Amino acid sequence: MSIDLIQLRREFTSSGLSREELNDNPFVQFENWIEQATKAELTLPNAMSLATSDEDKISIRTVLLKSFDEQGFVFFTNYNSKKSKQIQGNPKAALLFPWLDLERQVKISGAVEKVSALESIKYFASRPKESQLGAWASSQSSVLSSRQILLSQFESMKTKFGKGEIPLPDFWGGYRVVPRTIEFWQGRENRLHDRFVYKKEKDKWLISRLAP
Repeated sequence: MSIDLIQLRREFTSSGLSREELNDNPFVQFENWIEQATKAELTLPNAMSLATSDEDKISIRTVLLKSFDEQGFVFFTNYNSKKSKQIQGNPKAALLFPWLDLERQVKISGAVEKVSALESIKYFASRPKESQLGAWASSQSSVLSSRQILLSQFESMKTKFGKGEIPLPDFWGGYRVVPRTIEFWQGRENRLHDRFVYKKEKDKWLISRLAP
């Protein structure tokens, strides 16, 4: 290997994160941080790693956060996809927002539930037409013998829905990750990072500092 990974290191120089800076509400704190990530012009600040699992394996991939509130964090996908099948069998997931240019991470874990049909319809209608057609054309996670088959399916959907609005596929929609824990991580010098975790206990969020 020509790259010496051991020497790939970076010293974190942030001024840090104190308990006094944290909002008592983790969703307000998250909103503050994602606004700062957006203002910093990070590439896709709403990109998050989504980890799901079943009895055989753990899977992880990057998806886009499309909305959040005190109910949870919402993303959309094909309900027949691998991630959806894992969620159906084990409705728990973890999320990671790696805002490394800001020397920050946010880690979230909790239960997963489907959003309402109305929420899925509203979001699907906001997507560009080509993305709507792509949802219809792709049987997500299934094996393809060639890309040409996918493109052919896309053209078929263009013909099928050539006029008028494109309806929401019955196999496509949103999931909400309802958090049990939310951790805010701020890089610090000498790897002595600041970590604070919010944990839901009944109707209250308890905040603890964690060792790095």
